[in-house]
Amino acid sequence: MPEPPDSSESVPESDVEHDKQGLELAKSLAARLKQQAAKGGIMPVKRRRRPRIGGAQISSARPDDRDPQQLTNTLGRLMRDQGWEVDVAVHGVMARWPSIVGPEMAEHCKPESYDDTVLTVRTSSTAWKVQLDLLVPQLLFRLNDELGDGTVTQVKVLGPNTYTWRKGPRTIRGGRGPRDTYG
Repeated sequence: MPEPPDSSESVPESDVEHDKQGLELAKSLAARLKQQAAKGGIMPVKRRRRPRIGGAQISSARPDDRDPQQLTNTLGRLMRDQGWEVDVAVHGVMARWPSIVGPEMAEHCKPESYDDTVLTVRTSSTAWKVQLDLLVPQLLFRLNDELGDGTVTQVKVLGPNTYTWRKGPRTIRGGRGPRDTYG
């Protein structure tokens, strides 16, 4: 009975016979993978986490999403995800209006609305409307400095809300109003 070869003896690699078809297949696969790697076509394999046994959460030394988060970070992420950043910033400016335009002007001019980069401001008199019309370029610069460039592209200045003399469904266009009621 022949003895099996001793495992301590090494067989030279040249004496080992390979399957020629399998060797050619392996070489062609290796060449294709090398080409794809050169083109950037090979994506790394993502390792999957093992599922937790029994749903127990194990704390770790490194921070992760389960750790307590600061409220400012959470609110900032929520505003960014919902697209509310500009609206919140504009409402903040409306709340700080006196510090932006000054106390005297804030007493006579109030921001009314913000819609699609247009800020509407209502004044207490026509004199203040004219004054604010002259200061619109400076106000735009100041607002964009506070909010970020391009947030406000136009400031629409409106005069005071005045009484309308129109009564009923029938009115005359271009009419001069009730001139004879003042004596």
